[in-house]
Amino acid sequence: MNGGRTVRITLILAVAGLCLLTLIMAPMMMVSTFPSFTGGGDLPGCEESARQAADESETATSDIPEEYLKLYREHGEKVGVQWNVLAGVGKRETDHGRSTLPGVRSGTNHAGAAGPMQFLISTWGGKAKIKIPSEFNGYASDGDGDGWADVYNPADAILGAAKMLKRNGAPENVRQALFVYNRAWWYVDQVMEIAAKYAEDGEVGTPPEAEPACDPPLVAAAPDDVVAGILSYALAQRGKPYLWGGTGPDAFDCSGIIYMAYRSVGLSIPRTTFGQWPFGVEVPAGEEQAGDLVFFNSGPGTGPDRPGHVGMVVAPGKMIEARCRLCGPIKVTTYRDRAGIVGFTRPLRNPSVMAQLELRKQG
Repeated sequence: MNGGRTVRITLILAVAGLCLLTLIMAPMMMVSTFPSFTGGGDLPGCEESARQAADESETATSDIPEEYLKLYREHGEKVGVQWNVLAGVGKRETDHGRSTLPGVRSGTNHAGAAGPMQFLISTWGGKAKIKIPSEFNGYASDGDGDGWADVYNPADAILGAAKMLKRNGAPENVRQALFVYNRAWWYVDQVMEIAAKYAEDGEVGTPPEAEPACDPPLVAAAPDDVVAGILSYALAQRGKPYLWGGTGPDAFDCSGIIYMAYRSVGLSIPRTTFGQWPFGVEVPAGEEQAGDLVFFNSGPGTGPDRPGHVGMVVAPGKMIEARCRLCGPIKVTTYRDRAGIVGFTRPLRNPSVMAQLELRKQG
C-alpha cells in the first residue's frame, strides 16, 4: 500500500512539474515563433507573417516604409525576383519615394525618369498613366488592381520594376539585370550593397521557386541546337532599349538583335533589314518556325519588295522584336494579328550559312 501511494505521489509531482515548465516556456516559444507585429488572428495567419518576415533585417524594417516593404515582398514573390533587390533599387532611386527631387511625384527628372522606381516614360509605355489593358507596350503594370498603370503609383511602379529585373536575368543573374536597369557598374554595386543590408543573413538570395528568365520552354522547343543558341541570345536581350543602328550589348535595332543572335552561334548574316530580306529562303506563312524571320512594311520607303521592319520567330505566332524608340523595350510580341506582314524567310537555308554550318561540324 505505502509503495503504491509513493508511486502515485511521484506521478502527481512529475505532472505538476511538467505543467509548470509548460507555463514558463509557452510565452518564450510564442515570442520566438510569432513576432510582436503579427497581431491577432488565427494560427495560420500568424505563421505566414512570421515566415515572410524571417529574412528582414532590422535595417530593412527601420528604413523601408511599411507600405513599400509589403509591395517589395508581394511583387518580388509574384514575379520571382529578390524582394531586397527591388528594395535596393527603390532606396537608391528615390529613398522609397521619400525624395523630393523632380520626377518622383510628378513630371520627370533631367534624364526623363519618373516615379518612385524612376522609369523612363518610353520604357514604361510612352505615357505616365496608361489604361490596362492597353495598346501601349513596355513595363507599365497595374500593381493594385485599379485598372491603371501609373508610373507614380508605388504599387504599379514596383511591379513594373520587378518585371524588368526578371526579364533581364534576375534572380539568377541579378547583376546583369541591375546593369540593364541603370547602365553603370557602380550603380549595380550600390544596389547590391543595400540589398545585402536589408536581408537578415546579409545575402542577396535567390527565390527557390523562381523561373529562369530565358524561357526554357521556348528554347527547348527549338528544332535544333543552333536555333536554341540563337533564341537564347535573343531572349536574353529583352528589356533593353531600341537604338537605331544598335548591335548591343546595351541596345539594338530591329535587325541588329537578329544579326547579333546569329553571330552568337558563329553565323554571319547581313546586318540590315534590307539585306536580311533577300538573304533567307522564303517560307510560306504557317510553315515558319523558331529562328525564322518575319518582315513588315513599315511605312514610307518600304513595301512588298523592301520591308522596313523585321522580327525573329520564337514560337508559332510569337516573335522577339526591337520595334522603335517609343515602342518600349525589346520584348516578345505576337505577329499574326499585326498589319503589314510582307513574308517569312529562313536564313539557315541560305547557301553561305549552310556552308558555315558545315565548317562548324568539321571543326
